[in-house]
Amino acid sequence: MRKIVIILFFCGAAVIAQAQQPLLYAQQMAQTAMNLWPDSFKIKPGNARWSYDQGVILKGIEAVWKLNGQGEYFKYIQHSMDFYVNDDGSIKDYKKEDFNIDNINNGKVLMMLYNVTRKGKYKKAIDFIFSQLKEQPRTKEGSFWHKKVYPWQVWLDGLYMGQPFYAEYAKMTHQQNLFDDIANQIINIEKHTRDTKTGLLYHGWDESKTQQWANKETGNSANFWGRALGWYGMAIVDVLDYFPNDNPKRDSIISILNRFAVAITKVQDKKSGLWYDVVNIPNNTKNYKEASASCMLVYTLAKAVRNGYIPKYYLKNAKKGYDGIIKEFIEVDANGQTNLKGTVSVSGLGGKPYRDGSFEYYMSEPVVVNDPKGIGAFILASTEMEIAAFAKPGKGKNVVLDNYFNNEWHKDGFGINKRWHYTWDEMDNGGFSFFGNIWQHYGANLCNLDAAPTAENLKNAAVYIIVDPDGYKDSKAPNFMNGQYAAVIAGWVKAGGVLLLMANDSSNCDLQHFNILSNKFGIDFTNNSLNMVKNDAFETGAVYNNTNPVFTNTKKMFLKEISAIEVKHPATTLIAKNSETVFATANYGKGVVMAVGDPWIYNEYIDGRKLPAEFQNFTAANELVKWLLKQVKKR
Repeated sequence: MRKIVIILFFCGAAVIAQAQQPLLYAQQMAQTAMNLWPDSFKIKPGNARWSYDQGVILKGIEAVWKLNGQGEYFKYIQHSMDFYVNDDGSIKDYKKEDFNIDNINNGKVLMMLYNVTRKGKYKKAIDFIFSQLKEQPRTKEGSFWHKKVYPWQVWLDGLYMGQPFYAEYAKMTHQQNLFDDIANQIINIEKHTRDTKTGLLYHGWDESKTQQWANKETGNSANFWGRALGWYGMAIVDVLDYFPNDNPKRDSIISILNRFAVAITKVQDKKSGLWYDVVNIPNNTKNYKEASASCMLVYTLAKAVRNGYIPKYYLKNAKKGYDGIIKEFIEVDANGQTNLKGTVSVSGLGGKPYRDGSFEYYMSEPVVVNDPKGIGAFILASTEMEIAAFAKPGKGKNVVLDNYFNNEWHKDGFGINKRWHYTWDEMDNGGFSFFGNIWQHYGANLCNLDAAPTAENLKNAAVYIIVDPDGYKDSKAPNFMNGQYAAVIAGWVKAGGVLLLMANDSSNCDLQHFNILSNKFGIDFTNNSLNMVKNDAFETGAVYNNTNPVFTNTKKMFLKEISAIEVKHPATTLIAKNSETVFATANYGKGVVMAVGDPWIYNEYIDGRKLPAEFQNFTAANELVKWLLKQVKKR
């Protein structure tokens, strides 16, 4: 979950990695997936098929992209989905009439593509997929059937396939009424399938109690299948990314997650850290440690700890599990490709030939190398463990983004009026979603300040960011900086606050009023505009870095349409171009100010999709965040 808090209301490297850096496991396995499925998705010979397996892989690769800012990952995701999604939004090989909940899963990838590109075909495809959910057959108490051919049945697998997409769509379209339905389906399947003795959940439940595999009293299948538990755990932590903080059923979901964590760690193999295919029968000689389940449960625990849903001590279980996965299931072949062993290819209930849910049935399914479900789950687990390994200088610190001076609104593709331009949640070119990810990777909490700054609403802020304040070009009624607001902010800095000011060139930013604040620190944003880049003449925007305490590894950055800065005491120049100050810093009382003449770390210039590789904006953004957080310690 993105820890985004509204202050005043509520606050709570890969394909083109540098040669000297070894690839982390998530990147290694992402490269394997890209090698195995370069154009479309085929598990077996024949035509490529729209398959949930591919969605698991692509969500993993998306996580790698967000972790390292390498645009090749995004391009692969888009290329993979464009094979299926036509310009009119129709989806090749999608059979809505099957009412197969598995088909929903890839919709999550399409939502990411729409949020980044705003291409209409992705929105049309998303709406089409959601139309299946609106018509999906349900049990009498309201849970989605797993498939039309599996009437009255709910499998744990289906919660992952349907609910995260459902939750993200509900948030995207502001349909708050849908969240109760989402929560109820998570709650009801736990109510029906949870074993009171072990706390584990059975693989499936048949409301009609007519299936051969179903217990005639409870409707449950007979065994606790590891990957089914993994699907359920991943469903919960992913749904919570979108679930409203003020919905009372959020606490019920988190309580389920805590019960789930207790149960799955009790059956975690103490020696290896792994989970067996049928998790509660480790001593049966036919049973085996299973890769995909282990990866999914590591992902669930690590993400749940990161987002504060379960106690921190569960990270030890995640680390032990991940170490076991690397030791037992990862191998590198003679060609240097990283492979994942030990994933059962499939397990289900009913169907033809009939699968009776017995222990013997689960043991009969083949175990394979590089199964896509296992690969995807491994990439997801690896990115979580890599984030967990980051130093956390931002732990317990609130990073507050101004939404008062920069307060632009527009109607999105769903006709909803929403704030945009340099916002945490915005994934397209002008957003700060990648910048926000970086803060979170270092442990910080993301916050927004919609109101004018006061001593009261800044008192819990460690870092305060003001970017590109509005003029009349941006808003009919802009909120201008004035002496009162500037005095409040300066007082906060003097007491130990860390302030980041990002301007823009004079035609795009209200410099006149912004300088009322910046002048207090010896910083003046001038009307002299630098780096006026035309089209893709990227070198015009080059800013070269000399050794300084902020950007220690960054050599070359891209900034365009910069307001040159003039400095006087207490400010000093940090980086200049042709004797014109681009970055400046100032010590002010117990606090620190960083100023730059451009909002240069919005998505377009740090997500790797546009800039040539020699520009190190993503690296620079990481260094900036770490430096700013370190300054907070001086308070």
